[in-house]
Amino acid sequence: MPGTVIPRGLLLVGVVLAAQLCACPAQQYVGSRGANGFSVEFMHRDSVGSPFHDPSLTAHGRVLAAVRRSTARARAIDDATVSEAVHRSFEYLMAVGIGTPPTRMLAIADTGSDLIWFNCRNSTGAAPVHPPSVVVFDPDNSTTFGLVGCKSRACRAIPDGTTCTLGSNCKYIYSYGDGSRTSGLISTETFTFAHVPGTARGHRGRRKRVATVNFGCSTATAGTFEADGVVGLGGGALSLVTQLGAHKSLGGRRFSYCLVPYSVNASSALNFGARATVEEPGAVTTPLIPSLVDTYYTVDPQSVKIRNAIFVAPDGHRHVIVDSGTTLTFLAKALLDPMVKELSRRIKLPRAPSPDKLLTLCFDVSQVGERRAKAMVPDVTLGLGGGAAVTLKAENTFVVVEEGTMCLAVSEVPERLPASILGNIAQQNMHVGYDLDKRTVTFAAANCAGSYPVPIHPLRLCNV
Repeated sequence: MPGTVIPRGLLLVGVVLAAQLCACPAQQYVGSRGANGFSVEFMHRDSVGSPFHDPSLTAHGRVLAAVRRSTARARAIDDATVSEAVHRSFEYLMAVGIGTPPTRMLAIADTGSDLIWFNCRNSTGAAPVHPPSVVVFDPDNSTTFGLVGCKSRACRAIPDGTTCTLGSNCKYIYSYGDGSRTSGLISTETFTFAHVPGTARGHRGRRKRVATVNFGCSTATAGTFEADGVVGLGGGALSLVTQLGAHKSLGGRRFSYCLVPYSVNASSALNFGARATVEEPGAVTTPLIPSLVDTYYTVDPQSVKIRNAIFVAPDGHRHVIVDSGTTLTFLAKALLDPMVKELSRRIKLPRAPSPDKLLTLCFDVSQVGERRAKAMVPDVTLGLGGGAAVTLKAENTFVVVEEGTMCLAVSEVPERLPASILGNIAQQNMHVGYDLDKRTVTFAAANCAGSYPVPIHPLRLCNV
């Protein structure tokens, strides 16, 4: 059976959205024109509340592990064709209630793909073999489950990856560039999103239930998927963003997030609809530009500025994917080399070897400490299309990867990758909003832990 291959190395959201389906009702926000929005918890995979947290790692060890994942994903992207999904590593998670009554499911939040899918039991009651921690959805236990026909728009949205069952239902296969895949039936179900304490900003509302969401009810997978499924947040027809945008009451095809730094003991927030508006002072907006892969959120990088030194992006390297699921930022060599040279000249610290030889520029900060070292780092300003200028502070450009060693969190883009990547370290303490209707991305400096004070906690997802 033919398969749809989605570029997945850019898990733009490879972030774990952990929305608690518990006692607290879902946060809704009513905009000035009556449009509703809601927010859920966006949990990093290495945070102490995540089921993937490794308590044996130090804070620096977790950063280094994320750097290794990021480098591995970039290499996978380099090995794949531009039409393939590249890698299934992830950085963030999200929890969703599926069905009526809801079954709690923990999903990879993926801005690098469109299909939403969850592990399901098939018509015989069997389920794919998974680790004990993985939850499997049973459609027979839901009163709102439905199947999708072969001639439906949702079925046609998966090009060359569907066949018809004897009952004229839509059977799909969805493949990723690393060889992993999911297959099953395109279905519809009611999704429940729940509020977690701290995202309310003074508003109290009910949990948000959205009916008739198209998703893949997966009865077979190849490869290892660590979560219960994937929530695609890309720009395609089947993504959660697009499907929520079809509900006019939610305020359009918009979402945003505000990523807290790795060092902060708090979760981030993922916002949809009217709540995705970026209103902080100093916000700048840049247009989305056409990409080889429609799923990706691609903008035009025009220059890098470090104080009075300006480096213009070379022709042929004028695409950068904004990706919350990639840790590092990847730039073209023609832009990275002068940036490294200028930073080396301005930061008066001894050089240090890079752990695993993964990063381009590292300094020995053992004598001055991390705080004083970062005070020596000049701001880096990214010039983007439409005149937008995004300022990256030291926390966005450098990370301490081991005791006494601080490294530039920017690496060279793999040779065959058709675009650069703006990773999640570069987006820390920024409110980043995507508007698919206006085709824009907006950036604003923000105290993400202060604006969205969601405390880290063990994942608690009770039925609602």
